[in-house]
Amino acid sequence: MQLLIVAMLLTYIITLYFMRNPLNHSKSFMMRRFISWFPMGMTYAFIYFARYNLDTLATAEVITKAQKSQISGMGFFIYALSLFVSGPIVDRLGGKKGMILASLGAAVFNGLMGYVLYLSLMGQTSLDLVLSLTILYSLNMLFQSFGAISTIKVKSSWFHVRERGTFGAIFGTLISLGVYFAFDWTDALAKAVSHKFDGAPNALHGVLDSIFGISQNPVSAYWLIFYVPAILLLIWAALDFFLVKDTPEEAGYGEFHTHDASHGGAHDGLNTWFSVIKMVFTNKVIIMIGVIEFTSGILRDGVMKWYRLYAKETGMGLENVMSNWGLWAAATGILGSFLAGWASDKFFHSRRAPVAGIAQAVMFVAAITMLFAVYTGSPIAMGIGALVIMMAVIGVHSIMSGTATADFGGRKAAATATGVADGFSKLGSSFQEFVLGAIITKETWALWPSFLIPFTLVGLFFAVKIWRELPAATRKYLEENPVTKKVKA
Repeated sequence: MQLLIVAMLLTYIITLYFMRNPLNHSKSFMMRRFISWFPMGMTYAFIYFARYNLDTLATAEVITKAQKSQISGMGFFIYALSLFVSGPIVDRLGGKKGMILASLGAAVFNGLMGYVLYLSLMGQTSLDLVLSLTILYSLNMLFQSFGAISTIKVKSSWFHVRERGTFGAIFGTLISLGVYFAFDWTDALAKAVSHKFDGAPNALHGVLDSIFGISQNPVSAYWLIFYVPAILLLIWAALDFFLVKDTPEEAGYGEFHTHDASHGGAHDGLNTWFSVIKMVFTNKVIIMIGVIEFTSGILRDGVMKWYRLYAKETGMGLENVMSNWGLWAAATGILGSFLAGWASDKFFHSRRAPVAGIAQAVMFVAAITMLFAVYTGSPIAMGIGALVIMMAVIGVHSIMSGTATADFGGRKAAATATGVADGFSKLGSSFQEFVLGAIITKETWALWPSFLIPFTLVGLFFAVKIWRELPAATRKYLEENPVTKKVKA
């Protein structure tokens, strides 16, 4: 049933893409653009599979939640720092090469994490498992830092500003599918290879056993949690190599004007790494987008990575949500990203901050609901609050990091600008891991939503600060085209 739902979602995404054509691009352009962004988007979704698979080791009790926080917190910290370097690199190399680098690096270090876990569980090494996983996971995240910015880099050349709200929704959908892969597929793998699994052997167990001989192992083959996404990433890297084109010009089309911050020669002087970095770090709007993304990193991973642990430790989880956490997170994230992208283009004339501000207000109410749920012991209120935050925060992330950064960075600095915003987001992810990992015990779960609440207000404050901001070229285009002209590409 889950796979059918995911297939339907992918079908809907593809259908929406081809139906949503406000600039009346030619059919050949639409198809070639699809061939360039869809494989990259799916690669990024599977990168999530190779990122959040670590969390399942905690729910499977291979490591403790405190150890998980240490490993994951350090990994996200390295990810965040890396983005300030990988962004300018991708602006120079191009998104295609950046995504291939991301997927190959993540595949290699997931494979190494699986091998270290295998040696540890089989009793064949004296290496400290937590330290080894911390180092390898951090290296995995270093390469993963090239993923999102590479997708946005390619998007910045293929999508006009009037189309980017919809693409932000599609990007958010692919992120949400990545969450589904990361949690539900990883959980399915864990159950299939676990000796604790008390159900009848399923089809996945049979497939894995025929390939890897897991039934012959004296311990649960949890290392496949890392091996499987590594293999899938190698496949997607090969598809990216053959299918993706960085720009319409490379694909044989003429120059396509996107009317973002680079339009009209505004960024002609950005010919060196230093000039690109200077432009991005002196842009107050991009920095404020980064602060909003810092709060979104705290709120996204503060819910996504902790709800199941709360439910398991307190017994206050909804069974359907617990067993299908990835699918629920994906469905709500898809809804949030589509609402954000649609509202941005439909009601706010390609301004992104108003949508983020509304979403932050929604998250404030949801976090208050979660705090209420802890004190009243209401699993329904907790489940609703957590899912509403997942819906709203993916909307914020997709419209801010996935869209606003490309608008204000422009084609020449899209990766660097996105790197700044995503870097702040991952600093938030790292921050919440260290803090929540240190303060939460079975008796102190009320500190969980209490910690989240202030950051919804910080995000709202900065969204209001940039409420009316638009790149100069975009503002001029909208003034000259109050009703979007239809232009063939």
